[in-house]
Amino acid sequence: MRAYHTRHGDMSPSLAITMLKKVLIANRGEIAVRVAQAAAELGIASVAVYADEDARALHVRRAREAIALGAAGPAAYLDAGRLIAIAQATGCDAVHPGYGFLAENAGFARACLAAGIGFVGPAPAALELFGDKTAARRLAAGCSIPILPGTDHATSLDEARATLGALGPGGAIMIKALAGGGGRGVRAVTDPAALDEAYARCRSESLASFGSAEVYVERLLTRARHIEVQIVGDGRRGVALYDRECTLQRRHQKLVEIAPSPSLPWELRSAIISAACRLAEAAVFASLGTFEFLVELDGDGAPAGFYFIETNPRLQVEHTVTEQVLDVDLVQLQLALAGGRTLDELGLADGLPAPTGYAIQLRINMETMDERGVALPTAGVLDVFDLPFGAGIRVDTFGYTGYQTTTAFDSLLAKLIVHNRGPELGDLLRKAAHALAQFRIEGVATNAGFLQALLRQPDHHDVRRGPRNRAARRRRGAGARRIRRGGRRRAGRRGTGRRRAASRLAGAARHSRDRRSGPGQAGHGVGRARRPRPGRSAGRGGRGDEDGIRGHRRRWGHRARDRRASR
Repeated sequence: MRAYHTRHGDMSPSLAITMLKKVLIANRGEIAVRVAQAAAELGIASVAVYADEDARALHVRRAREAIALGAAGPAAYLDAGRLIAIAQATGCDAVHPGYGFLAENAGFARACLAAGIGFVGPAPAALELFGDKTAARRLAAGCSIPILPGTDHATSLDEARATLGALGPGGAIMIKALAGGGGRGVRAVTDPAALDEAYARCRSESLASFGSAEVYVERLLTRARHIEVQIVGDGRRGVALYDRECTLQRRHQKLVEIAPSPSLPWELRSAIISAACRLAEAAVFASLGTFEFLVELDGDGAPAGFYFIETNPRLQVEHTVTEQVLDVDLVQLQLALAGGRTLDELGLADGLPAPTGYAIQLRINMETMDERGVALPTAGVLDVFDLPFGAGIRVDTFGYTGYQTTTAFDSLLAKLIVHNRGPELGDLLRKAAHALAQFRIEGVATNAGFLQALLRQPDHHDVRRGPRNRAARRRRGAGARRIRRGGRRRAGRRGTGRRRAASRLAGAARHSRDRRSGPGQAGHGVGRARRPRPGRSAGRGGRGDEDGIRGHRRRWGHRARDRRASR
């Protein structure tokens, strides 16, 4: 269910001119609903598939057809042969994998193409390239893009020990799975005595999650911001649709995403976007992809450099915030590119106009949190499920009143996306807190109260309201086209409202000085969030606040259990 209460993403009529007629949605949950809606708006028929637990799921109702997979749990959505057989039997000319499950599986993409069925995503070669993170690091280095010191191949324990030792006293490394993502197979090592156990745990978790035990290592950043660039490519060129910030995370799992990043000086933004575009073109990248970077911070919290870390060659969970600030439907762009359209034909050769305001996404998960901060998945019947509404408020979800949820899959229930057209981050955060308070969820415990407490951190709203530098904003707008194409431009003067607001964002995303933690999607010390103080639960009748807020002075890391394939 997408709840739009603003005019959203009305694409040019030419976008509907695509070779695709019918698409199989090889996924579930809110992303399956999202793809079905985007396809319908383009006149493309959709076929849903469902596991036993999802027989009454919303995506089954929203597609034109629905076929049972005849199996239960995540394994049902990982059966590539069954999915291709259904696509052939129903006359689909393409498969949209969503995210997670088989979205980054080069073998599945290749099997679809061999069966005469299009794959809505990058080519198998690109999936293989970016599925091997060390190969992606080598490509980035070849494009003169900074990477963190580390290894560029499957790494043995002795090699990991040598890398840590080479960093000298106080050095620290991250051990990371060579394949996959989503925070699995990642460990920070700051003490050489802990290396053996961390290495064994990473290999074990990587094998269980991705079918490969191979790992590599890189230097740990203890103070950093997580920035990602949205790229759209057609195999000829790559165009940046600006950036997002994902610094606020819990044990390598994203909770809050903002577009565009409020923390980037414009000269640094230009350099990062240029790097992403060069890397996409070097990889002959087609479709949507997210190119991820870490921005290292100095002792005063100012940017001191950036590093490429990885690429997610698929639609990203947080694509929504980019859609809101650019007024574009990224899923429709995916479908149009898969149908043979080029960036020139889509009017994207020079990118899109500069973002309007800010947008934030809050991930509402079905979970409780104990006094140690450990998140545990929950399930039950959604006795009440009332969505917020208002200008600039959107909800992507698969929930509805009376629906029986399950712990068999990912705990994500809904994504609340709030857009504010003004230049002040504090205004957006207040608007998001108000929208979150309008959510009414009963019957299933969620983290809505915890998110509400994060948004109400005083440091979020300590935004100086001095005179705005209109001349600097005009300069930013004038240089936007060059930045979209990856070019460089001069920055506006310091001290604009957007950058001042960004400096206060660290109130809820404290830069980790604790080298034992190392949270962040890529496993680095980005945004170790502070436990909020006790407060009311979000929404009337919402649950989950009491467990989530008690013990706010305790470290609250620990990845929520996620039985779904990596997102």
